[in-house]
Amino acid sequence: MATDPRAALDRFLAALEEHHLAVSTAQDPDSPRVEAATSTLREAFVTYDDALYRAYEIDLPLEEIDDDYDDDDDYDDDDDDEGGFLLDDEDFEDDDDDLEDDEDDDED
Repeated sequence: MATDPRAALDRFLAALEEHHLAVSTAQDPDSPRVEAATSTLREAFVTYDDALYRAYEIDLPLEEIDDDYDDDDDYDDDDDDEGGFLLDDEDFEDDDDDLEDDEDDDED
């Protein structure tokens, strides 16, 4: 059964809120509450990404990275072994063209 993208988005947003609350009130970053919120957030992200693709054939401009991700060019936080999310490289490809067009407009 396919997941409704709107419902998946609502769960993803709630997971972000819970993660923020857990992290901002935690005395220990390795506390069970933070770990549970992190796990829930990851699951909600994957579910939303999947629902969005199944409904609209659109990918989120983010990708989940593994705990062992070690490419300093894209992710510059060697102390974080919890994994995270990265913007897709393709999201930055068109930005340079847009800036060049804006600069050309300013010269007129």
